[in-house]
Amino acid sequence: MAHLSGDDALLSAFQQGLDVHRATAAEVFGVSVAEVSSEQRRYAKTINFGLIYGMSAFGLAKSLGIDNSAARTFVERYFQRYPGVKRYMDETKLSAKAKGYVETVFGRRLVLPEINSPNGPRRAGAERAAINAPMQGTAADLIKMSMNAVQLALDANKPQIKMIMQVHDELVFELPEGEVAWLKTEVPRLMAGVAQLKVPLLAEVGVGRNWEEAH
Repeated sequence: MAHLSGDDALLSAFQQGLDVHRATAAEVFGVSVAEVSSEQRRYAKTINFGLIYGMSAFGLAKSLGIDNSAARTFVERYFQRYPGVKRYMDETKLSAKAKGYVETVFGRRLVLPEINSPNGPRRAGAERAAINAPMQGTAADLIKMSMNAVQLALDANKPQIKMIMQVHDELVFELPEGEVAWLKTEVPRLMAGVAQLKVPLLAEVGVGRNWEEAH
């Protein structure tokens, strides 16, 4: 969202390495980042992800267990603080209606046959997809590009390390303990280098005897 919308405040939060949910809470509740409570961060996290998925104020109220009026206030404050996000959402819907599709950052296309449907719920669903698909799709593109980059490096340098699974934005490896140090240095570097966005791409490594331990 930060990259696609180009919103200054959202870009700044990522470029400074801030906890984006805490930064959003500070913006929405009008407090400093240090003053954000755990409940305020939880609200902001729900708002951040909810709006990306096209959640309405009604849906937000239900998720947070608050009344509709309070939820509408949170959404209004969010868009006041992040006007670039609102502009991106509005422009994306208009573009999708005109073209019949949206694209990821890398040009992969999602066709939206219901975007101009006379059926309200179907049209609304397509509008939510129009906003969400470029973000979810770009994330999917990035992890696939990362898999390719990492596998090439493994084939050339470390065939004993096996990439065994991809789950959402994670890659899972099996490897000898002696190769952990190499992987912890090289794989995040490779993953972060597959594209240059307006915000840093970061990859973290967890290590364990199984996937659960690695978390």
